Amino acid sequence: MHTPLCKHAHGEPAAYAEQALAAGLERITFTCHSPMPDGFWPEVRMDEDQFPLYLEMIEDCRRRFAGRLEVCPGLEADFFPGTEDWMARLLDSVELDHVLGSVHWQGGEYQQRFWRGDHADFVRSYFDQLAASAECGLFDTLAHPDLIKNFHPDLWHFDTFEPVIAAALDRIAAAGTAMEFNTSGRNKLSGEFNPSARMLGMMAARGIPVVIGSDSHVPRRVGDAFGEALDWIDRAGYSDVSLFRRRQRYQVSIEDARQVVARSAVGGSRRGSPASAA
Repeated sequence: MHTPLCKHAHGEPAAYAEQALAAGLERITFTCHSPMPDGFWPEVRMDEDQFPLYLEMIEDCRRRFAGRLEVCPGLEADFFPGTEDWMARLLDSVELDHVLGSVHWQGGEYQQRFWRGDHADFVRSYFDQLAASAECGLFDTLAHPDLIKNFHPDLWHFDTFEPVIAAALDRIAAAGTAMEFNTSGRNKLSGEFNPSARMLGMMAARGIPVVIGSDSHVPRRVGDAFGEALDWIDRAGYSDVSLFRRRQRYQVSIEDARQVVARSAVGGSRRGSPASAA
């Protein structure tokens, strides 16, 4: 979940928390876009001097909803080669519950470094950076892991890139980093969850822990499609999903998670076929 500090989300933390209560959730973690050094892609993230304000906003929301909803601080932090030491200092400076690591191919700096005029090469470089983001050890979970399929989705063919994805997932599994099942993917150009059903199955086969996230940029999306996400994760071969507290991973069985999201139609499952949606 995000806050207006990232410059492309709407609604104060309290509005997200109210929606979480309506969705029957017991606990939420805000993961707004982190600051980055040297003015890196500033249009989509909080400024460095706003980081204390971000933490204050989450703490104020935590106090306001105490006894009704557990509200936790987290962060979505970009991975970009050369910024690892800066990011490590930022993350070490504060106690967080969950840190998502993101590779954002959309950023101008990213495209300047990795775009060489060839779509397939750009996709390969993205999955190489995704694996590197796990190996750097900074992040608990890799966010929206096949986001690159939104780059010219007409050219995205899973069969073509399956060996590249498999090699990246092998590295991620070895690093022990979790990966996100992001329900906001169907609102993007590809029209499907991040990751797709086939990639999710490859993650499960490698024992990579999975975390469900809504990537909410507006309050109404909190908990969106969580029931359906659990169905996909179940069919992929998982028996549980993961969550983080004080950056330590815990597992919750899919059946226990279903009991939570079943409290509201917001998390209700449509039980659609992953194959038909992929």
